[in-house]
Amino acid sequence: MMELSFDAIDVERHGHGRRYACLPVDSIDQNGFMIDCTDSYMRPELFDLQPGDIVRWITKGRRLQGQIGTIERNDSMLRATLHDVAPLPPDFFAP
Repeated sequence: MMELSFDAIDVERHGHGRRYACLPVDSIDQNGFMIDCTDSYMRPELFDLQPGDIVRWITKGRRLQGQIGTIERNDSMLRATLHDVAPLPPDFFAP
């Protein structure tokens, strides 16, 4: 995972492997993330995200990992909460 000029996440599911690489999100922090689908052809229900999925991202040069706790979808927005957020070791590698 490389540092990007926009907020993005990698998503992995136990037993299934990587679901998304560099999935753009509108905001992310240690509490959760949000994807706004307003004026987009994508709809919140089209994203294959589930509680328990592992989320990795980079913020301010730090690599973090957490698990999706809950997901809330409405007509134009997807919001997910995160738990067990922790920094990844500097030598972490995810192809």
